[in-house]
Amino acid sequence: MKMIEGGVCAAKGFSAGGIHCGIRKNRTKRDLALIVSEKKAAAAAVYTTNLVKGAPLTVTKKHISDGYAQAVICNSGNANTCNANGIEIAEQMSFLLAEKLGIDASDVIVGSTGVIGQPLDITPIKDGMAELCASVNGNGSSEAAEAIMTTDTVKKEVAVEFEIGGKICHLGGIAKGSGMIHPNMATMLVFITTDCSISPEMLQKALSGDIKNTFNMVSVDGDTSTNDMVSVLANGLAGNEMITEDNDDFKAFMKALNTVTMALCRILAGDGEGATKLLECKVEGAKTEAIAKTVAKSIICSSLTKAAMFGADANWGRVLCAIGYSGADVDVTKIDVYFESTKGKILVCKNGAGVDFSEETAKEILLEKEIDILVFLNDGDFNATAWGCDLTYDYVKINGDYRT
Repeated sequence: MKMIEGGVCAAKGFSAGGIHCGIRKNRTKRDLALIVSEKKAAAAAVYTTNLVKGAPLTVTKKHISDGYAQAVICNSGNANTCNANGIEIAEQMSFLLAEKLGIDASDVIVGSTGVIGQPLDITPIKDGMAELCASVNGNGSSEAAEAIMTTDTVKKEVAVEFEIGGKICHLGGIAKGSGMIHPNMATMLVFITTDCSISPEMLQKALSGDIKNTFNMVSVDGDTSTNDMVSVLANGLAGNEMITEDNDDFKAFMKALNTVTMALCRILAGDGEGATKLLECKVEGAKTEAIAKTVAKSIICSSLTKAAMFGADANWGRVLCAIGYSGADVDVTKIDVYFESTKGKILVCKNGAGVDFSEETAKEILLEKEIDILVFLNDGDFNATAWGCDLTYDYVKINGDYRT
């Protein structure tokens, strides 16, 4: 397996594009994205656990209930959530696209992201549909990735090449997410494409299994969004024998999927609203996987820990505090904590108690852009990793006037 360029266009038979149609006032920002497969593809998705769900999720869930789709359309600048006519607008987006592409409207995945509770006018989408469809091409992943951005500061796209049954396959994805990112799928918008041949049932199994250790382990601010989902299209053009059961081919596919989703997790966490640092918390030695995950997520979600990382303050007590209120069954007297970055690694807590360490060295380590918080529970054989970011002044500035 190797990392390659191309994002959602890396897989055979997929094209993408993005335009500014007028949903967003800033004409320099694209606000409408499109991904198209040249043939109908197996489809799978996972959705936000928030009880308040955006209309596009409801429409998408209905559209892919048969396990297939052929295109993805997504707008930024408006979430189309909590609107009386939200379902109607999402269905219109599907119909307008399907009419232009000559496909069935039920084969369209719909996404929206932006402000909640603001009516979405279909007019700019309708007027821009011809331009949108004309924009798609085999190198358009970057434009599509840009068109789904809101407060994101970087485009997020990853792709890999791998082999199944002697056939070369490709899998790539784009994502958006900077704020309202918190464990419990879904936590952002992610669109993944692959030319691997896999049944809808196994594709859904792969995605549902993967997110437990990837997207569900990311948190930026503790808010679970209303609109977010992860969807995958698999058009089978790589020519491998269709994966219909949990065998070695399925495991190879899962590895490729996990490589892409984990890379996107790191990019998402590092681009949290106002963030200056990517935080990766690795927990080892737990009695169960559930305990390891609970501890890792509690630490990465701790506002006090996140603030300490922003200030490059080796305040390990905040890490212990987060473990203590997590509800996880741990023996505090066995816990060791290290901070690590490219500048080195330093022990700050041994057996649940402080140790002498150089504050100057610790600060040098914590001033780096990527920080690892290493926690050893010394109580079992299970591990987990979670991703997040520091908490900065800019987070409050961004969200203080997000709507206005």
